[in-house]
Amino acid sequence: MAPRSKKKPVWIVEKERQRRAGAAETVWLFGIHAVRDALENPMRERIRLMVTKNANDKLKDSIEKSGMEAEVLDPRKFEPPIDPQSVHQGAALEVKPLDWGNLSDICAPRGQKTRLVILDRVSDPHNVGAILRSAEVFGARAVIATSRHSAPETGALAKTASGALERQPYLRVRNLATCITTLREMGYYVVGMDGTATASIDDAVAAHGDKPMAVVMGAEGPGLRDLTKESCNELVKIDYAADFGSLNVSNAAAIALYAAKVR
Repeated sequence: MAPRSKKKPVWIVEKERQRRAGAAETVWLFGIHAVRDALENPMRERIRLMVTKNANDKLKDSIEKSGMEAEVLDPRKFEPPIDPQSVHQGAALEVKPLDWGNLSDICAPRGQKTRLVILDRVSDPHNVGAILRSAEVFGARAVIATSRHSAPETGALAKTASGALERQPYLRVRNLATCITTLREMGYYVVGMDGTATASIDDAVAAHGDKPMAVVMGAEGPGLRDLTKESCNELVKIDYAADFGSLNVSNAAAIALYAAKVR
């Protein structure tokens, strides 16, 4: 009699399912800037390129560098599988999501005053795209978000990032509190942005700016979760000139990054 095979634990089955789903996942990028930068990114696995003649002329050099063969379509027949309301500018590129590697490799300070942005449930792709753009401008090492309840890599995110998605590491982690604890063990001073805090981001930078620093941004409305707050070294706020102050999360991230930039 053949030995009875052991049934795999549920968590292993689910992990294998997620791995297969991830391998099959693709993303459609659109817009001249997003498509151009993806075509020129050697890390990007590209699958299918659809363009109008006008877009093909604008992207000619990038297409040649990529080695892809573009499908040049009449504008009236240009119908890539994206939201019809998307401002695609006649260019759409199907790609695999980027794999930047693991947290330890990307975020290791290596003796530098590294800066990071951590996002707690920021799910709007336009906000995340704008934050990626600011992170690149102000020299952040990476933007970190959770695997769930945060904006995934999408065409809308890439277009808002205006190319930054191809250059600025966007890492997704399973547990944000664990991630913050790991970063603190690596030497990071982690500040959580909270409008009710007494100290300001300027105070924290003045006291700890010579260390690697991570700035944690919460979703608009609910802000940081309690466990996220408890995981930070300190909660800080942006000082406002008036009694009332409220900023979009992407604007707040840009100001916090400017305040924390390495000098």
